[in-house]
Amino acid sequence: MDVTAFDQAQRFVGVKETPGVHSTPVVLAMLKLDGEWPTDDAVPWCSAFVNTICWLLRLPRSKSLAARSWLQVGHAVPLTAAQVGYDVVVLEREGGGSVGGHVGFFAGVSPAGDTVYLLGGNQHDSVNVAPFPVTRILGIRRLSTGHW
Repeated sequence: MDVTAFDQAQRFVGVKETPGVHSTPVVLAMLKLDGEWPTDDAVPWCSAFVNTICWLLRLPRSKSLAARSWLQVGHAVPLTAAQVGYDVVVLEREGGGSVGGHVGFFAGVSPAGDTVYLLGGNQHDSVNVAPFPVTRILGIRRLSTGHW
């Protein structure tokens, strides 16, 4: 049985930041995989989550805590060809701008086609599936051409 990144990411659903001065150890470990500067989990950690899942499966990864770094990993696919289990979606920051953003695993599109669902970390401070407007999509990246 092949395990996809989506399958692996689902195992983390429910992991969330610890409010206050303490940090959730698994979130801090994700942040420390590719960055030395985070000292707590009160920082953006969506890219750390995606990097951790890819590291666990030996998939290509950005090795960066920046969400937009994923635009350089794998190859581009259009939304119409996106597949649950195999693709990463990079979004611009809410409100726009040329810096920052969000990244997560493709989890589907609404029937109307105006909403994309992502399984990601740091979505309301936890790992979950959340909706985002498709107008925020900067890119969709396929990390592998074959099965994982």
